[in-house]
Amino acid sequence: MGNRAGRTDFEWVYTDQPHTQRRKEMLAKYPAIKALMRPDPRLKWAVLGLVLAQLLACRLAQGLAWRWLLFWAYAFGGCVNHSLTLAIHDISHNAAFGSGRAAHNRWLAVFANLPVGVPYAASFKKYHVDHHRYLGGHGLDVDVPTRLEGWLFCTPARKLLWLALQPFFYSLRPLCVHPKAVTRMEVLNALVQLAADAAIFALWGLKPVAYLLASSLLGLGLHPISGHFVAEHYMFLKGHETYSYYGPLNWITFNVGYHVEHHDFPSIPGCNLPLVRKIAPEYYDHLPQHHSWVKVLWDFVFEDSLGPFARVKRVCKLAEDRL
Repeated sequence: MGNRAGRTDFEWVYTDQPHTQRRKEMLAKYPAIKALMRPDPRLKWAVLGLVLAQLLACRLAQGLAWRWLLFWAYAFGGCVNHSLTLAIHDISHNAAFGSGRAAHNRWLAVFANLPVGVPYAASFKKYHVDHHRYLGGHGLDVDVPTRLEGWLFCTPARKLLWLALQPFFYSLRPLCVHPKAVTRMEVLNALVQLAADAAIFALWGLKPVAYLLASSLLGLGLHPISGHFVAEHYMFLKGHETYSYYGPLNWITFNVGYHVEHHDFPSIPGCNLPLVRKIAPEYYDHLPQHHSWVKVLWDFVFEDSLGPFARVKRVCKLAEDRL
């Protein structure tokens, strides 16, 4: 089974997240950054293209043998569905239509959700705001693994399993760490998703539905693009809790690799994040960065110092008030 990971607890800090102060400094020094806080007019068309591509793939999946269905679900569908979840991430920041048209953003996210196979978009938005506001916040940021995950998935084999099961942990963890009341939008998201799944099943049968679900499970699990889950906030270097990746996979992931820039300016859509670094390179070029998401996954599995416990945590004010 391999050696146990070296960490036995999270990295607890007693400082505020660094992004808030850096944002203030940069806006004072570079007012032009404010002009980047505008909707991305191409985002809705990118979502439309990805959804249509998966619907076409569903039609073609009817005639595939199961082994080839799973192959294409990993090689093609996994990339498309993972890309759609990252489009939903951008849309959760109102990147498609702006904050003045919040309903348009919510429904575009529900539309982008359709090929994923399970309702996801509305719940993601509900919790993602806390990830930015309370980065690493104990009991608030559900992006941070639970103590049980840190204790259990502590050897190379177990960490590999943990990576493969990421879709399940990301779905179930909020219910354990910070449960919230179900919203009307979540109910509508679920109804629309169930209707879409039923329509695909009625038109084309079981295999297209299985293809979509496999695309999500495989594409969000042990997949090269899933390296971003680990690359973004796992502590590869002590004292650094957010990392960027500037490689080519940003082309199909809405620049989610520009993650330090994203946390500095969540209201800037992914298409404009490279411009933030271009305007203010002295704030980013010296920071540690990842060059390969595949290497991130490899190091996470085989380095003893890395594992679910390799996250920065802090007690935020809201959490203190609830104690």
